[in-house]
Amino acid sequence: MNGDGKKFGTTVMVVDDVSASRYAMGAVLRRAGHDVVPVASAGEALSELDVRLRAGALPDVALVDVGLPDMNGFELCRQVKSRPSMARLPVVHFSATAVEAVDRCRGLDAGADAYLTVPAEPSEIQAVVRAAVRGARRSAAAETLAHRLTLLSEAIVAVQTARCLGELADAAAAGAARLADAPAVVFVIGPDGETHCGTPPSRLALPDAGVREAAARLITRVAEGWGGRAGVHSTVVPASLWPAGFFRPGIQEDARLVLALTQEGRAQVCIATPARQTAVPAAPLRGAGLHRHAAPPRGTTSHNGRADERRPIAALTAAALPAERPAERPAERLAQATALAAEPLLMYQEERDIALTLQRSFLPQPHRLPKVPGVDLVVRYVPASRQTEIGGDFYAALRTEEGVLTAVGDVVGHSLEAATVMVEMRHALRAHCVEESDPRALAERLDRMLLHYHPDVTATVCLALVDPGSGRVRIANAGHIPPLIVPREGDAEYVPVSGPLLGLALDRPEPTELVLSREDRLLMVTDGLIETRGIDLAVSMEQLRTAATDAPAGLDALCDTLLGCFGRERDDDIAMLALRLG
Repeated sequence: MNGDGKKFGTTVMVVDDVSASRYAMGAVLRRAGHDVVPVASAGEALSELDVRLRAGALPDVALVDVGLPDMNGFELCRQVKSRPSMARLPVVHFSATAVEAVDRCRGLDAGADAYLTVPAEPSEIQAVVRAAVRGARRSAAAETLAHRLTLLSEAIVAVQTARCLGELADAAAAGAARLADAPAVVFVIGPDGETHCGTPPSRLALPDAGVREAAARLITRVAEGWGGRAGVHSTVVPASLWPAGFFRPGIQEDARLVLALTQEGRAQVCIATPARQTAVPAAPLRGAGLHRHAAPPRGTTSHNGRADERRPIAALTAAALPAERPAERPAERLAQATALAAEPLLMYQEERDIALTLQRSFLPQPHRLPKVPGVDLVVRYVPASRQTEIGGDFYAALRTEEGVLTAVGDVVGHSLEAATVMVEMRHALRAHCVEESDPRALAERLDRMLLHYHPDVTATVCLALVDPGSGRVRIANAGHIPPLIVPREGDAEYVPVSGPLLGLALDRPEPTELVLSREDRLLMVTDGLIETRGIDLAVSMEQLRTAATDAPAGLDALCDTLLGCFGRERDDDIAMLALRLG
């Protein structure tokens, strides 16, 4: 019994080679309500501990006689404390002969938690055992809390470095699964209802689309039940309301929902885990006492045990989980951090959608390219992968008095401003070529326009003026990848043309001139097609030249082949223009 006369409920291993002493010590402990495991030697103690460790049932404390015949109690304590899986087992030495201060010091130096001189009063033995167990449990609780906070901080760092909403949902799900030591699914819901569903890497696949949609609808109804109030809310959804098989195929489980809504109401984040397995994995010590099980909310079942479908959401929102200290609510903190991280990603996504709309609206569609007798034109435009910032890539094909002017360019940088400057450059080029079609003169005018209106912006562009009748081509380049000439037979070759970036007020060389044959294809691309981080651009350009050489005949086949080789999940937009004499 403890000081209040209540059963203490611990398991004590007593290691003593003298059977009478072992019996006496065991009797004192049993009268106090403890379970006793008596062993007669150090070797037997180590074997018993190994068996109990595999079963997950280490004793709460070990009382060890220091005068054991096969190994003294000090060495036994050292061996126990040297094993990480047993290091936190409290050890109390006792002896009737080794009672000097030097003996007690040896015991404490070996790692023991206390030292008893026997015979001792039963109350003293019981007090020492209680103190040792209490100290171990407090230490275990502190380590469990530290472990919990470490997992939480790692999860928050992961969500804060996510580059898009899909990555955010997956990172939050991975963190939630580690915190709960259970399956976890995270929903990130934007203001327009667009939903991103994330699962931890260990999960082979998402729940099927129908199950996800049913879960998302229920989450939305739960959020509405809280009136859209910002903050973090938590409840349990009974299995009868939650989609069956969501966490594990073929299993119907209650679900714990932790829902975070941002102040502006732009983002909703829901972390869903099985309600019966929401405890953070504790450090491996029996009896830490930190596991919490959430019961389904009251009012969600009828008198016959079936779900009450009339007011399920009202019942759910009224039944939050018991209050805990902030450090003991890792799922709530993770949900809140994920919602805050979703805000800028949603804003960026909206900005990117605006920029893409702007960019696409001002780029000429393939069916609206100018019809120039004697010239066939094909264009391609591929936006960067969704998690990448918007770029300023563009193409243009304009009729002039001297033929057709083609251009491919790129405003340096990735932002809404880059897309806006791209539109201005296209309009400036369109206006200037009415009176001036010389590529060098047009490049100089674009350079002055950037210096005047956007002095901090630079851009690249390649301009080609093609005379359909003679096949004569004049090309001016401003820091861009030079065009490729792709013949029907033989190797593709880059046109030897160069020049400084636009926006630097530098002199420009004369255009390079050449004559296209009827079998030649002229290809102009932006560096988004081939530029890869960590690979020299010259290497990528050579790979492009080789691929163009091996491409099938035809403009569409050339463009599609190159996009198939280089254009998947690129970090930059891709603009491509190909032409040949008709």
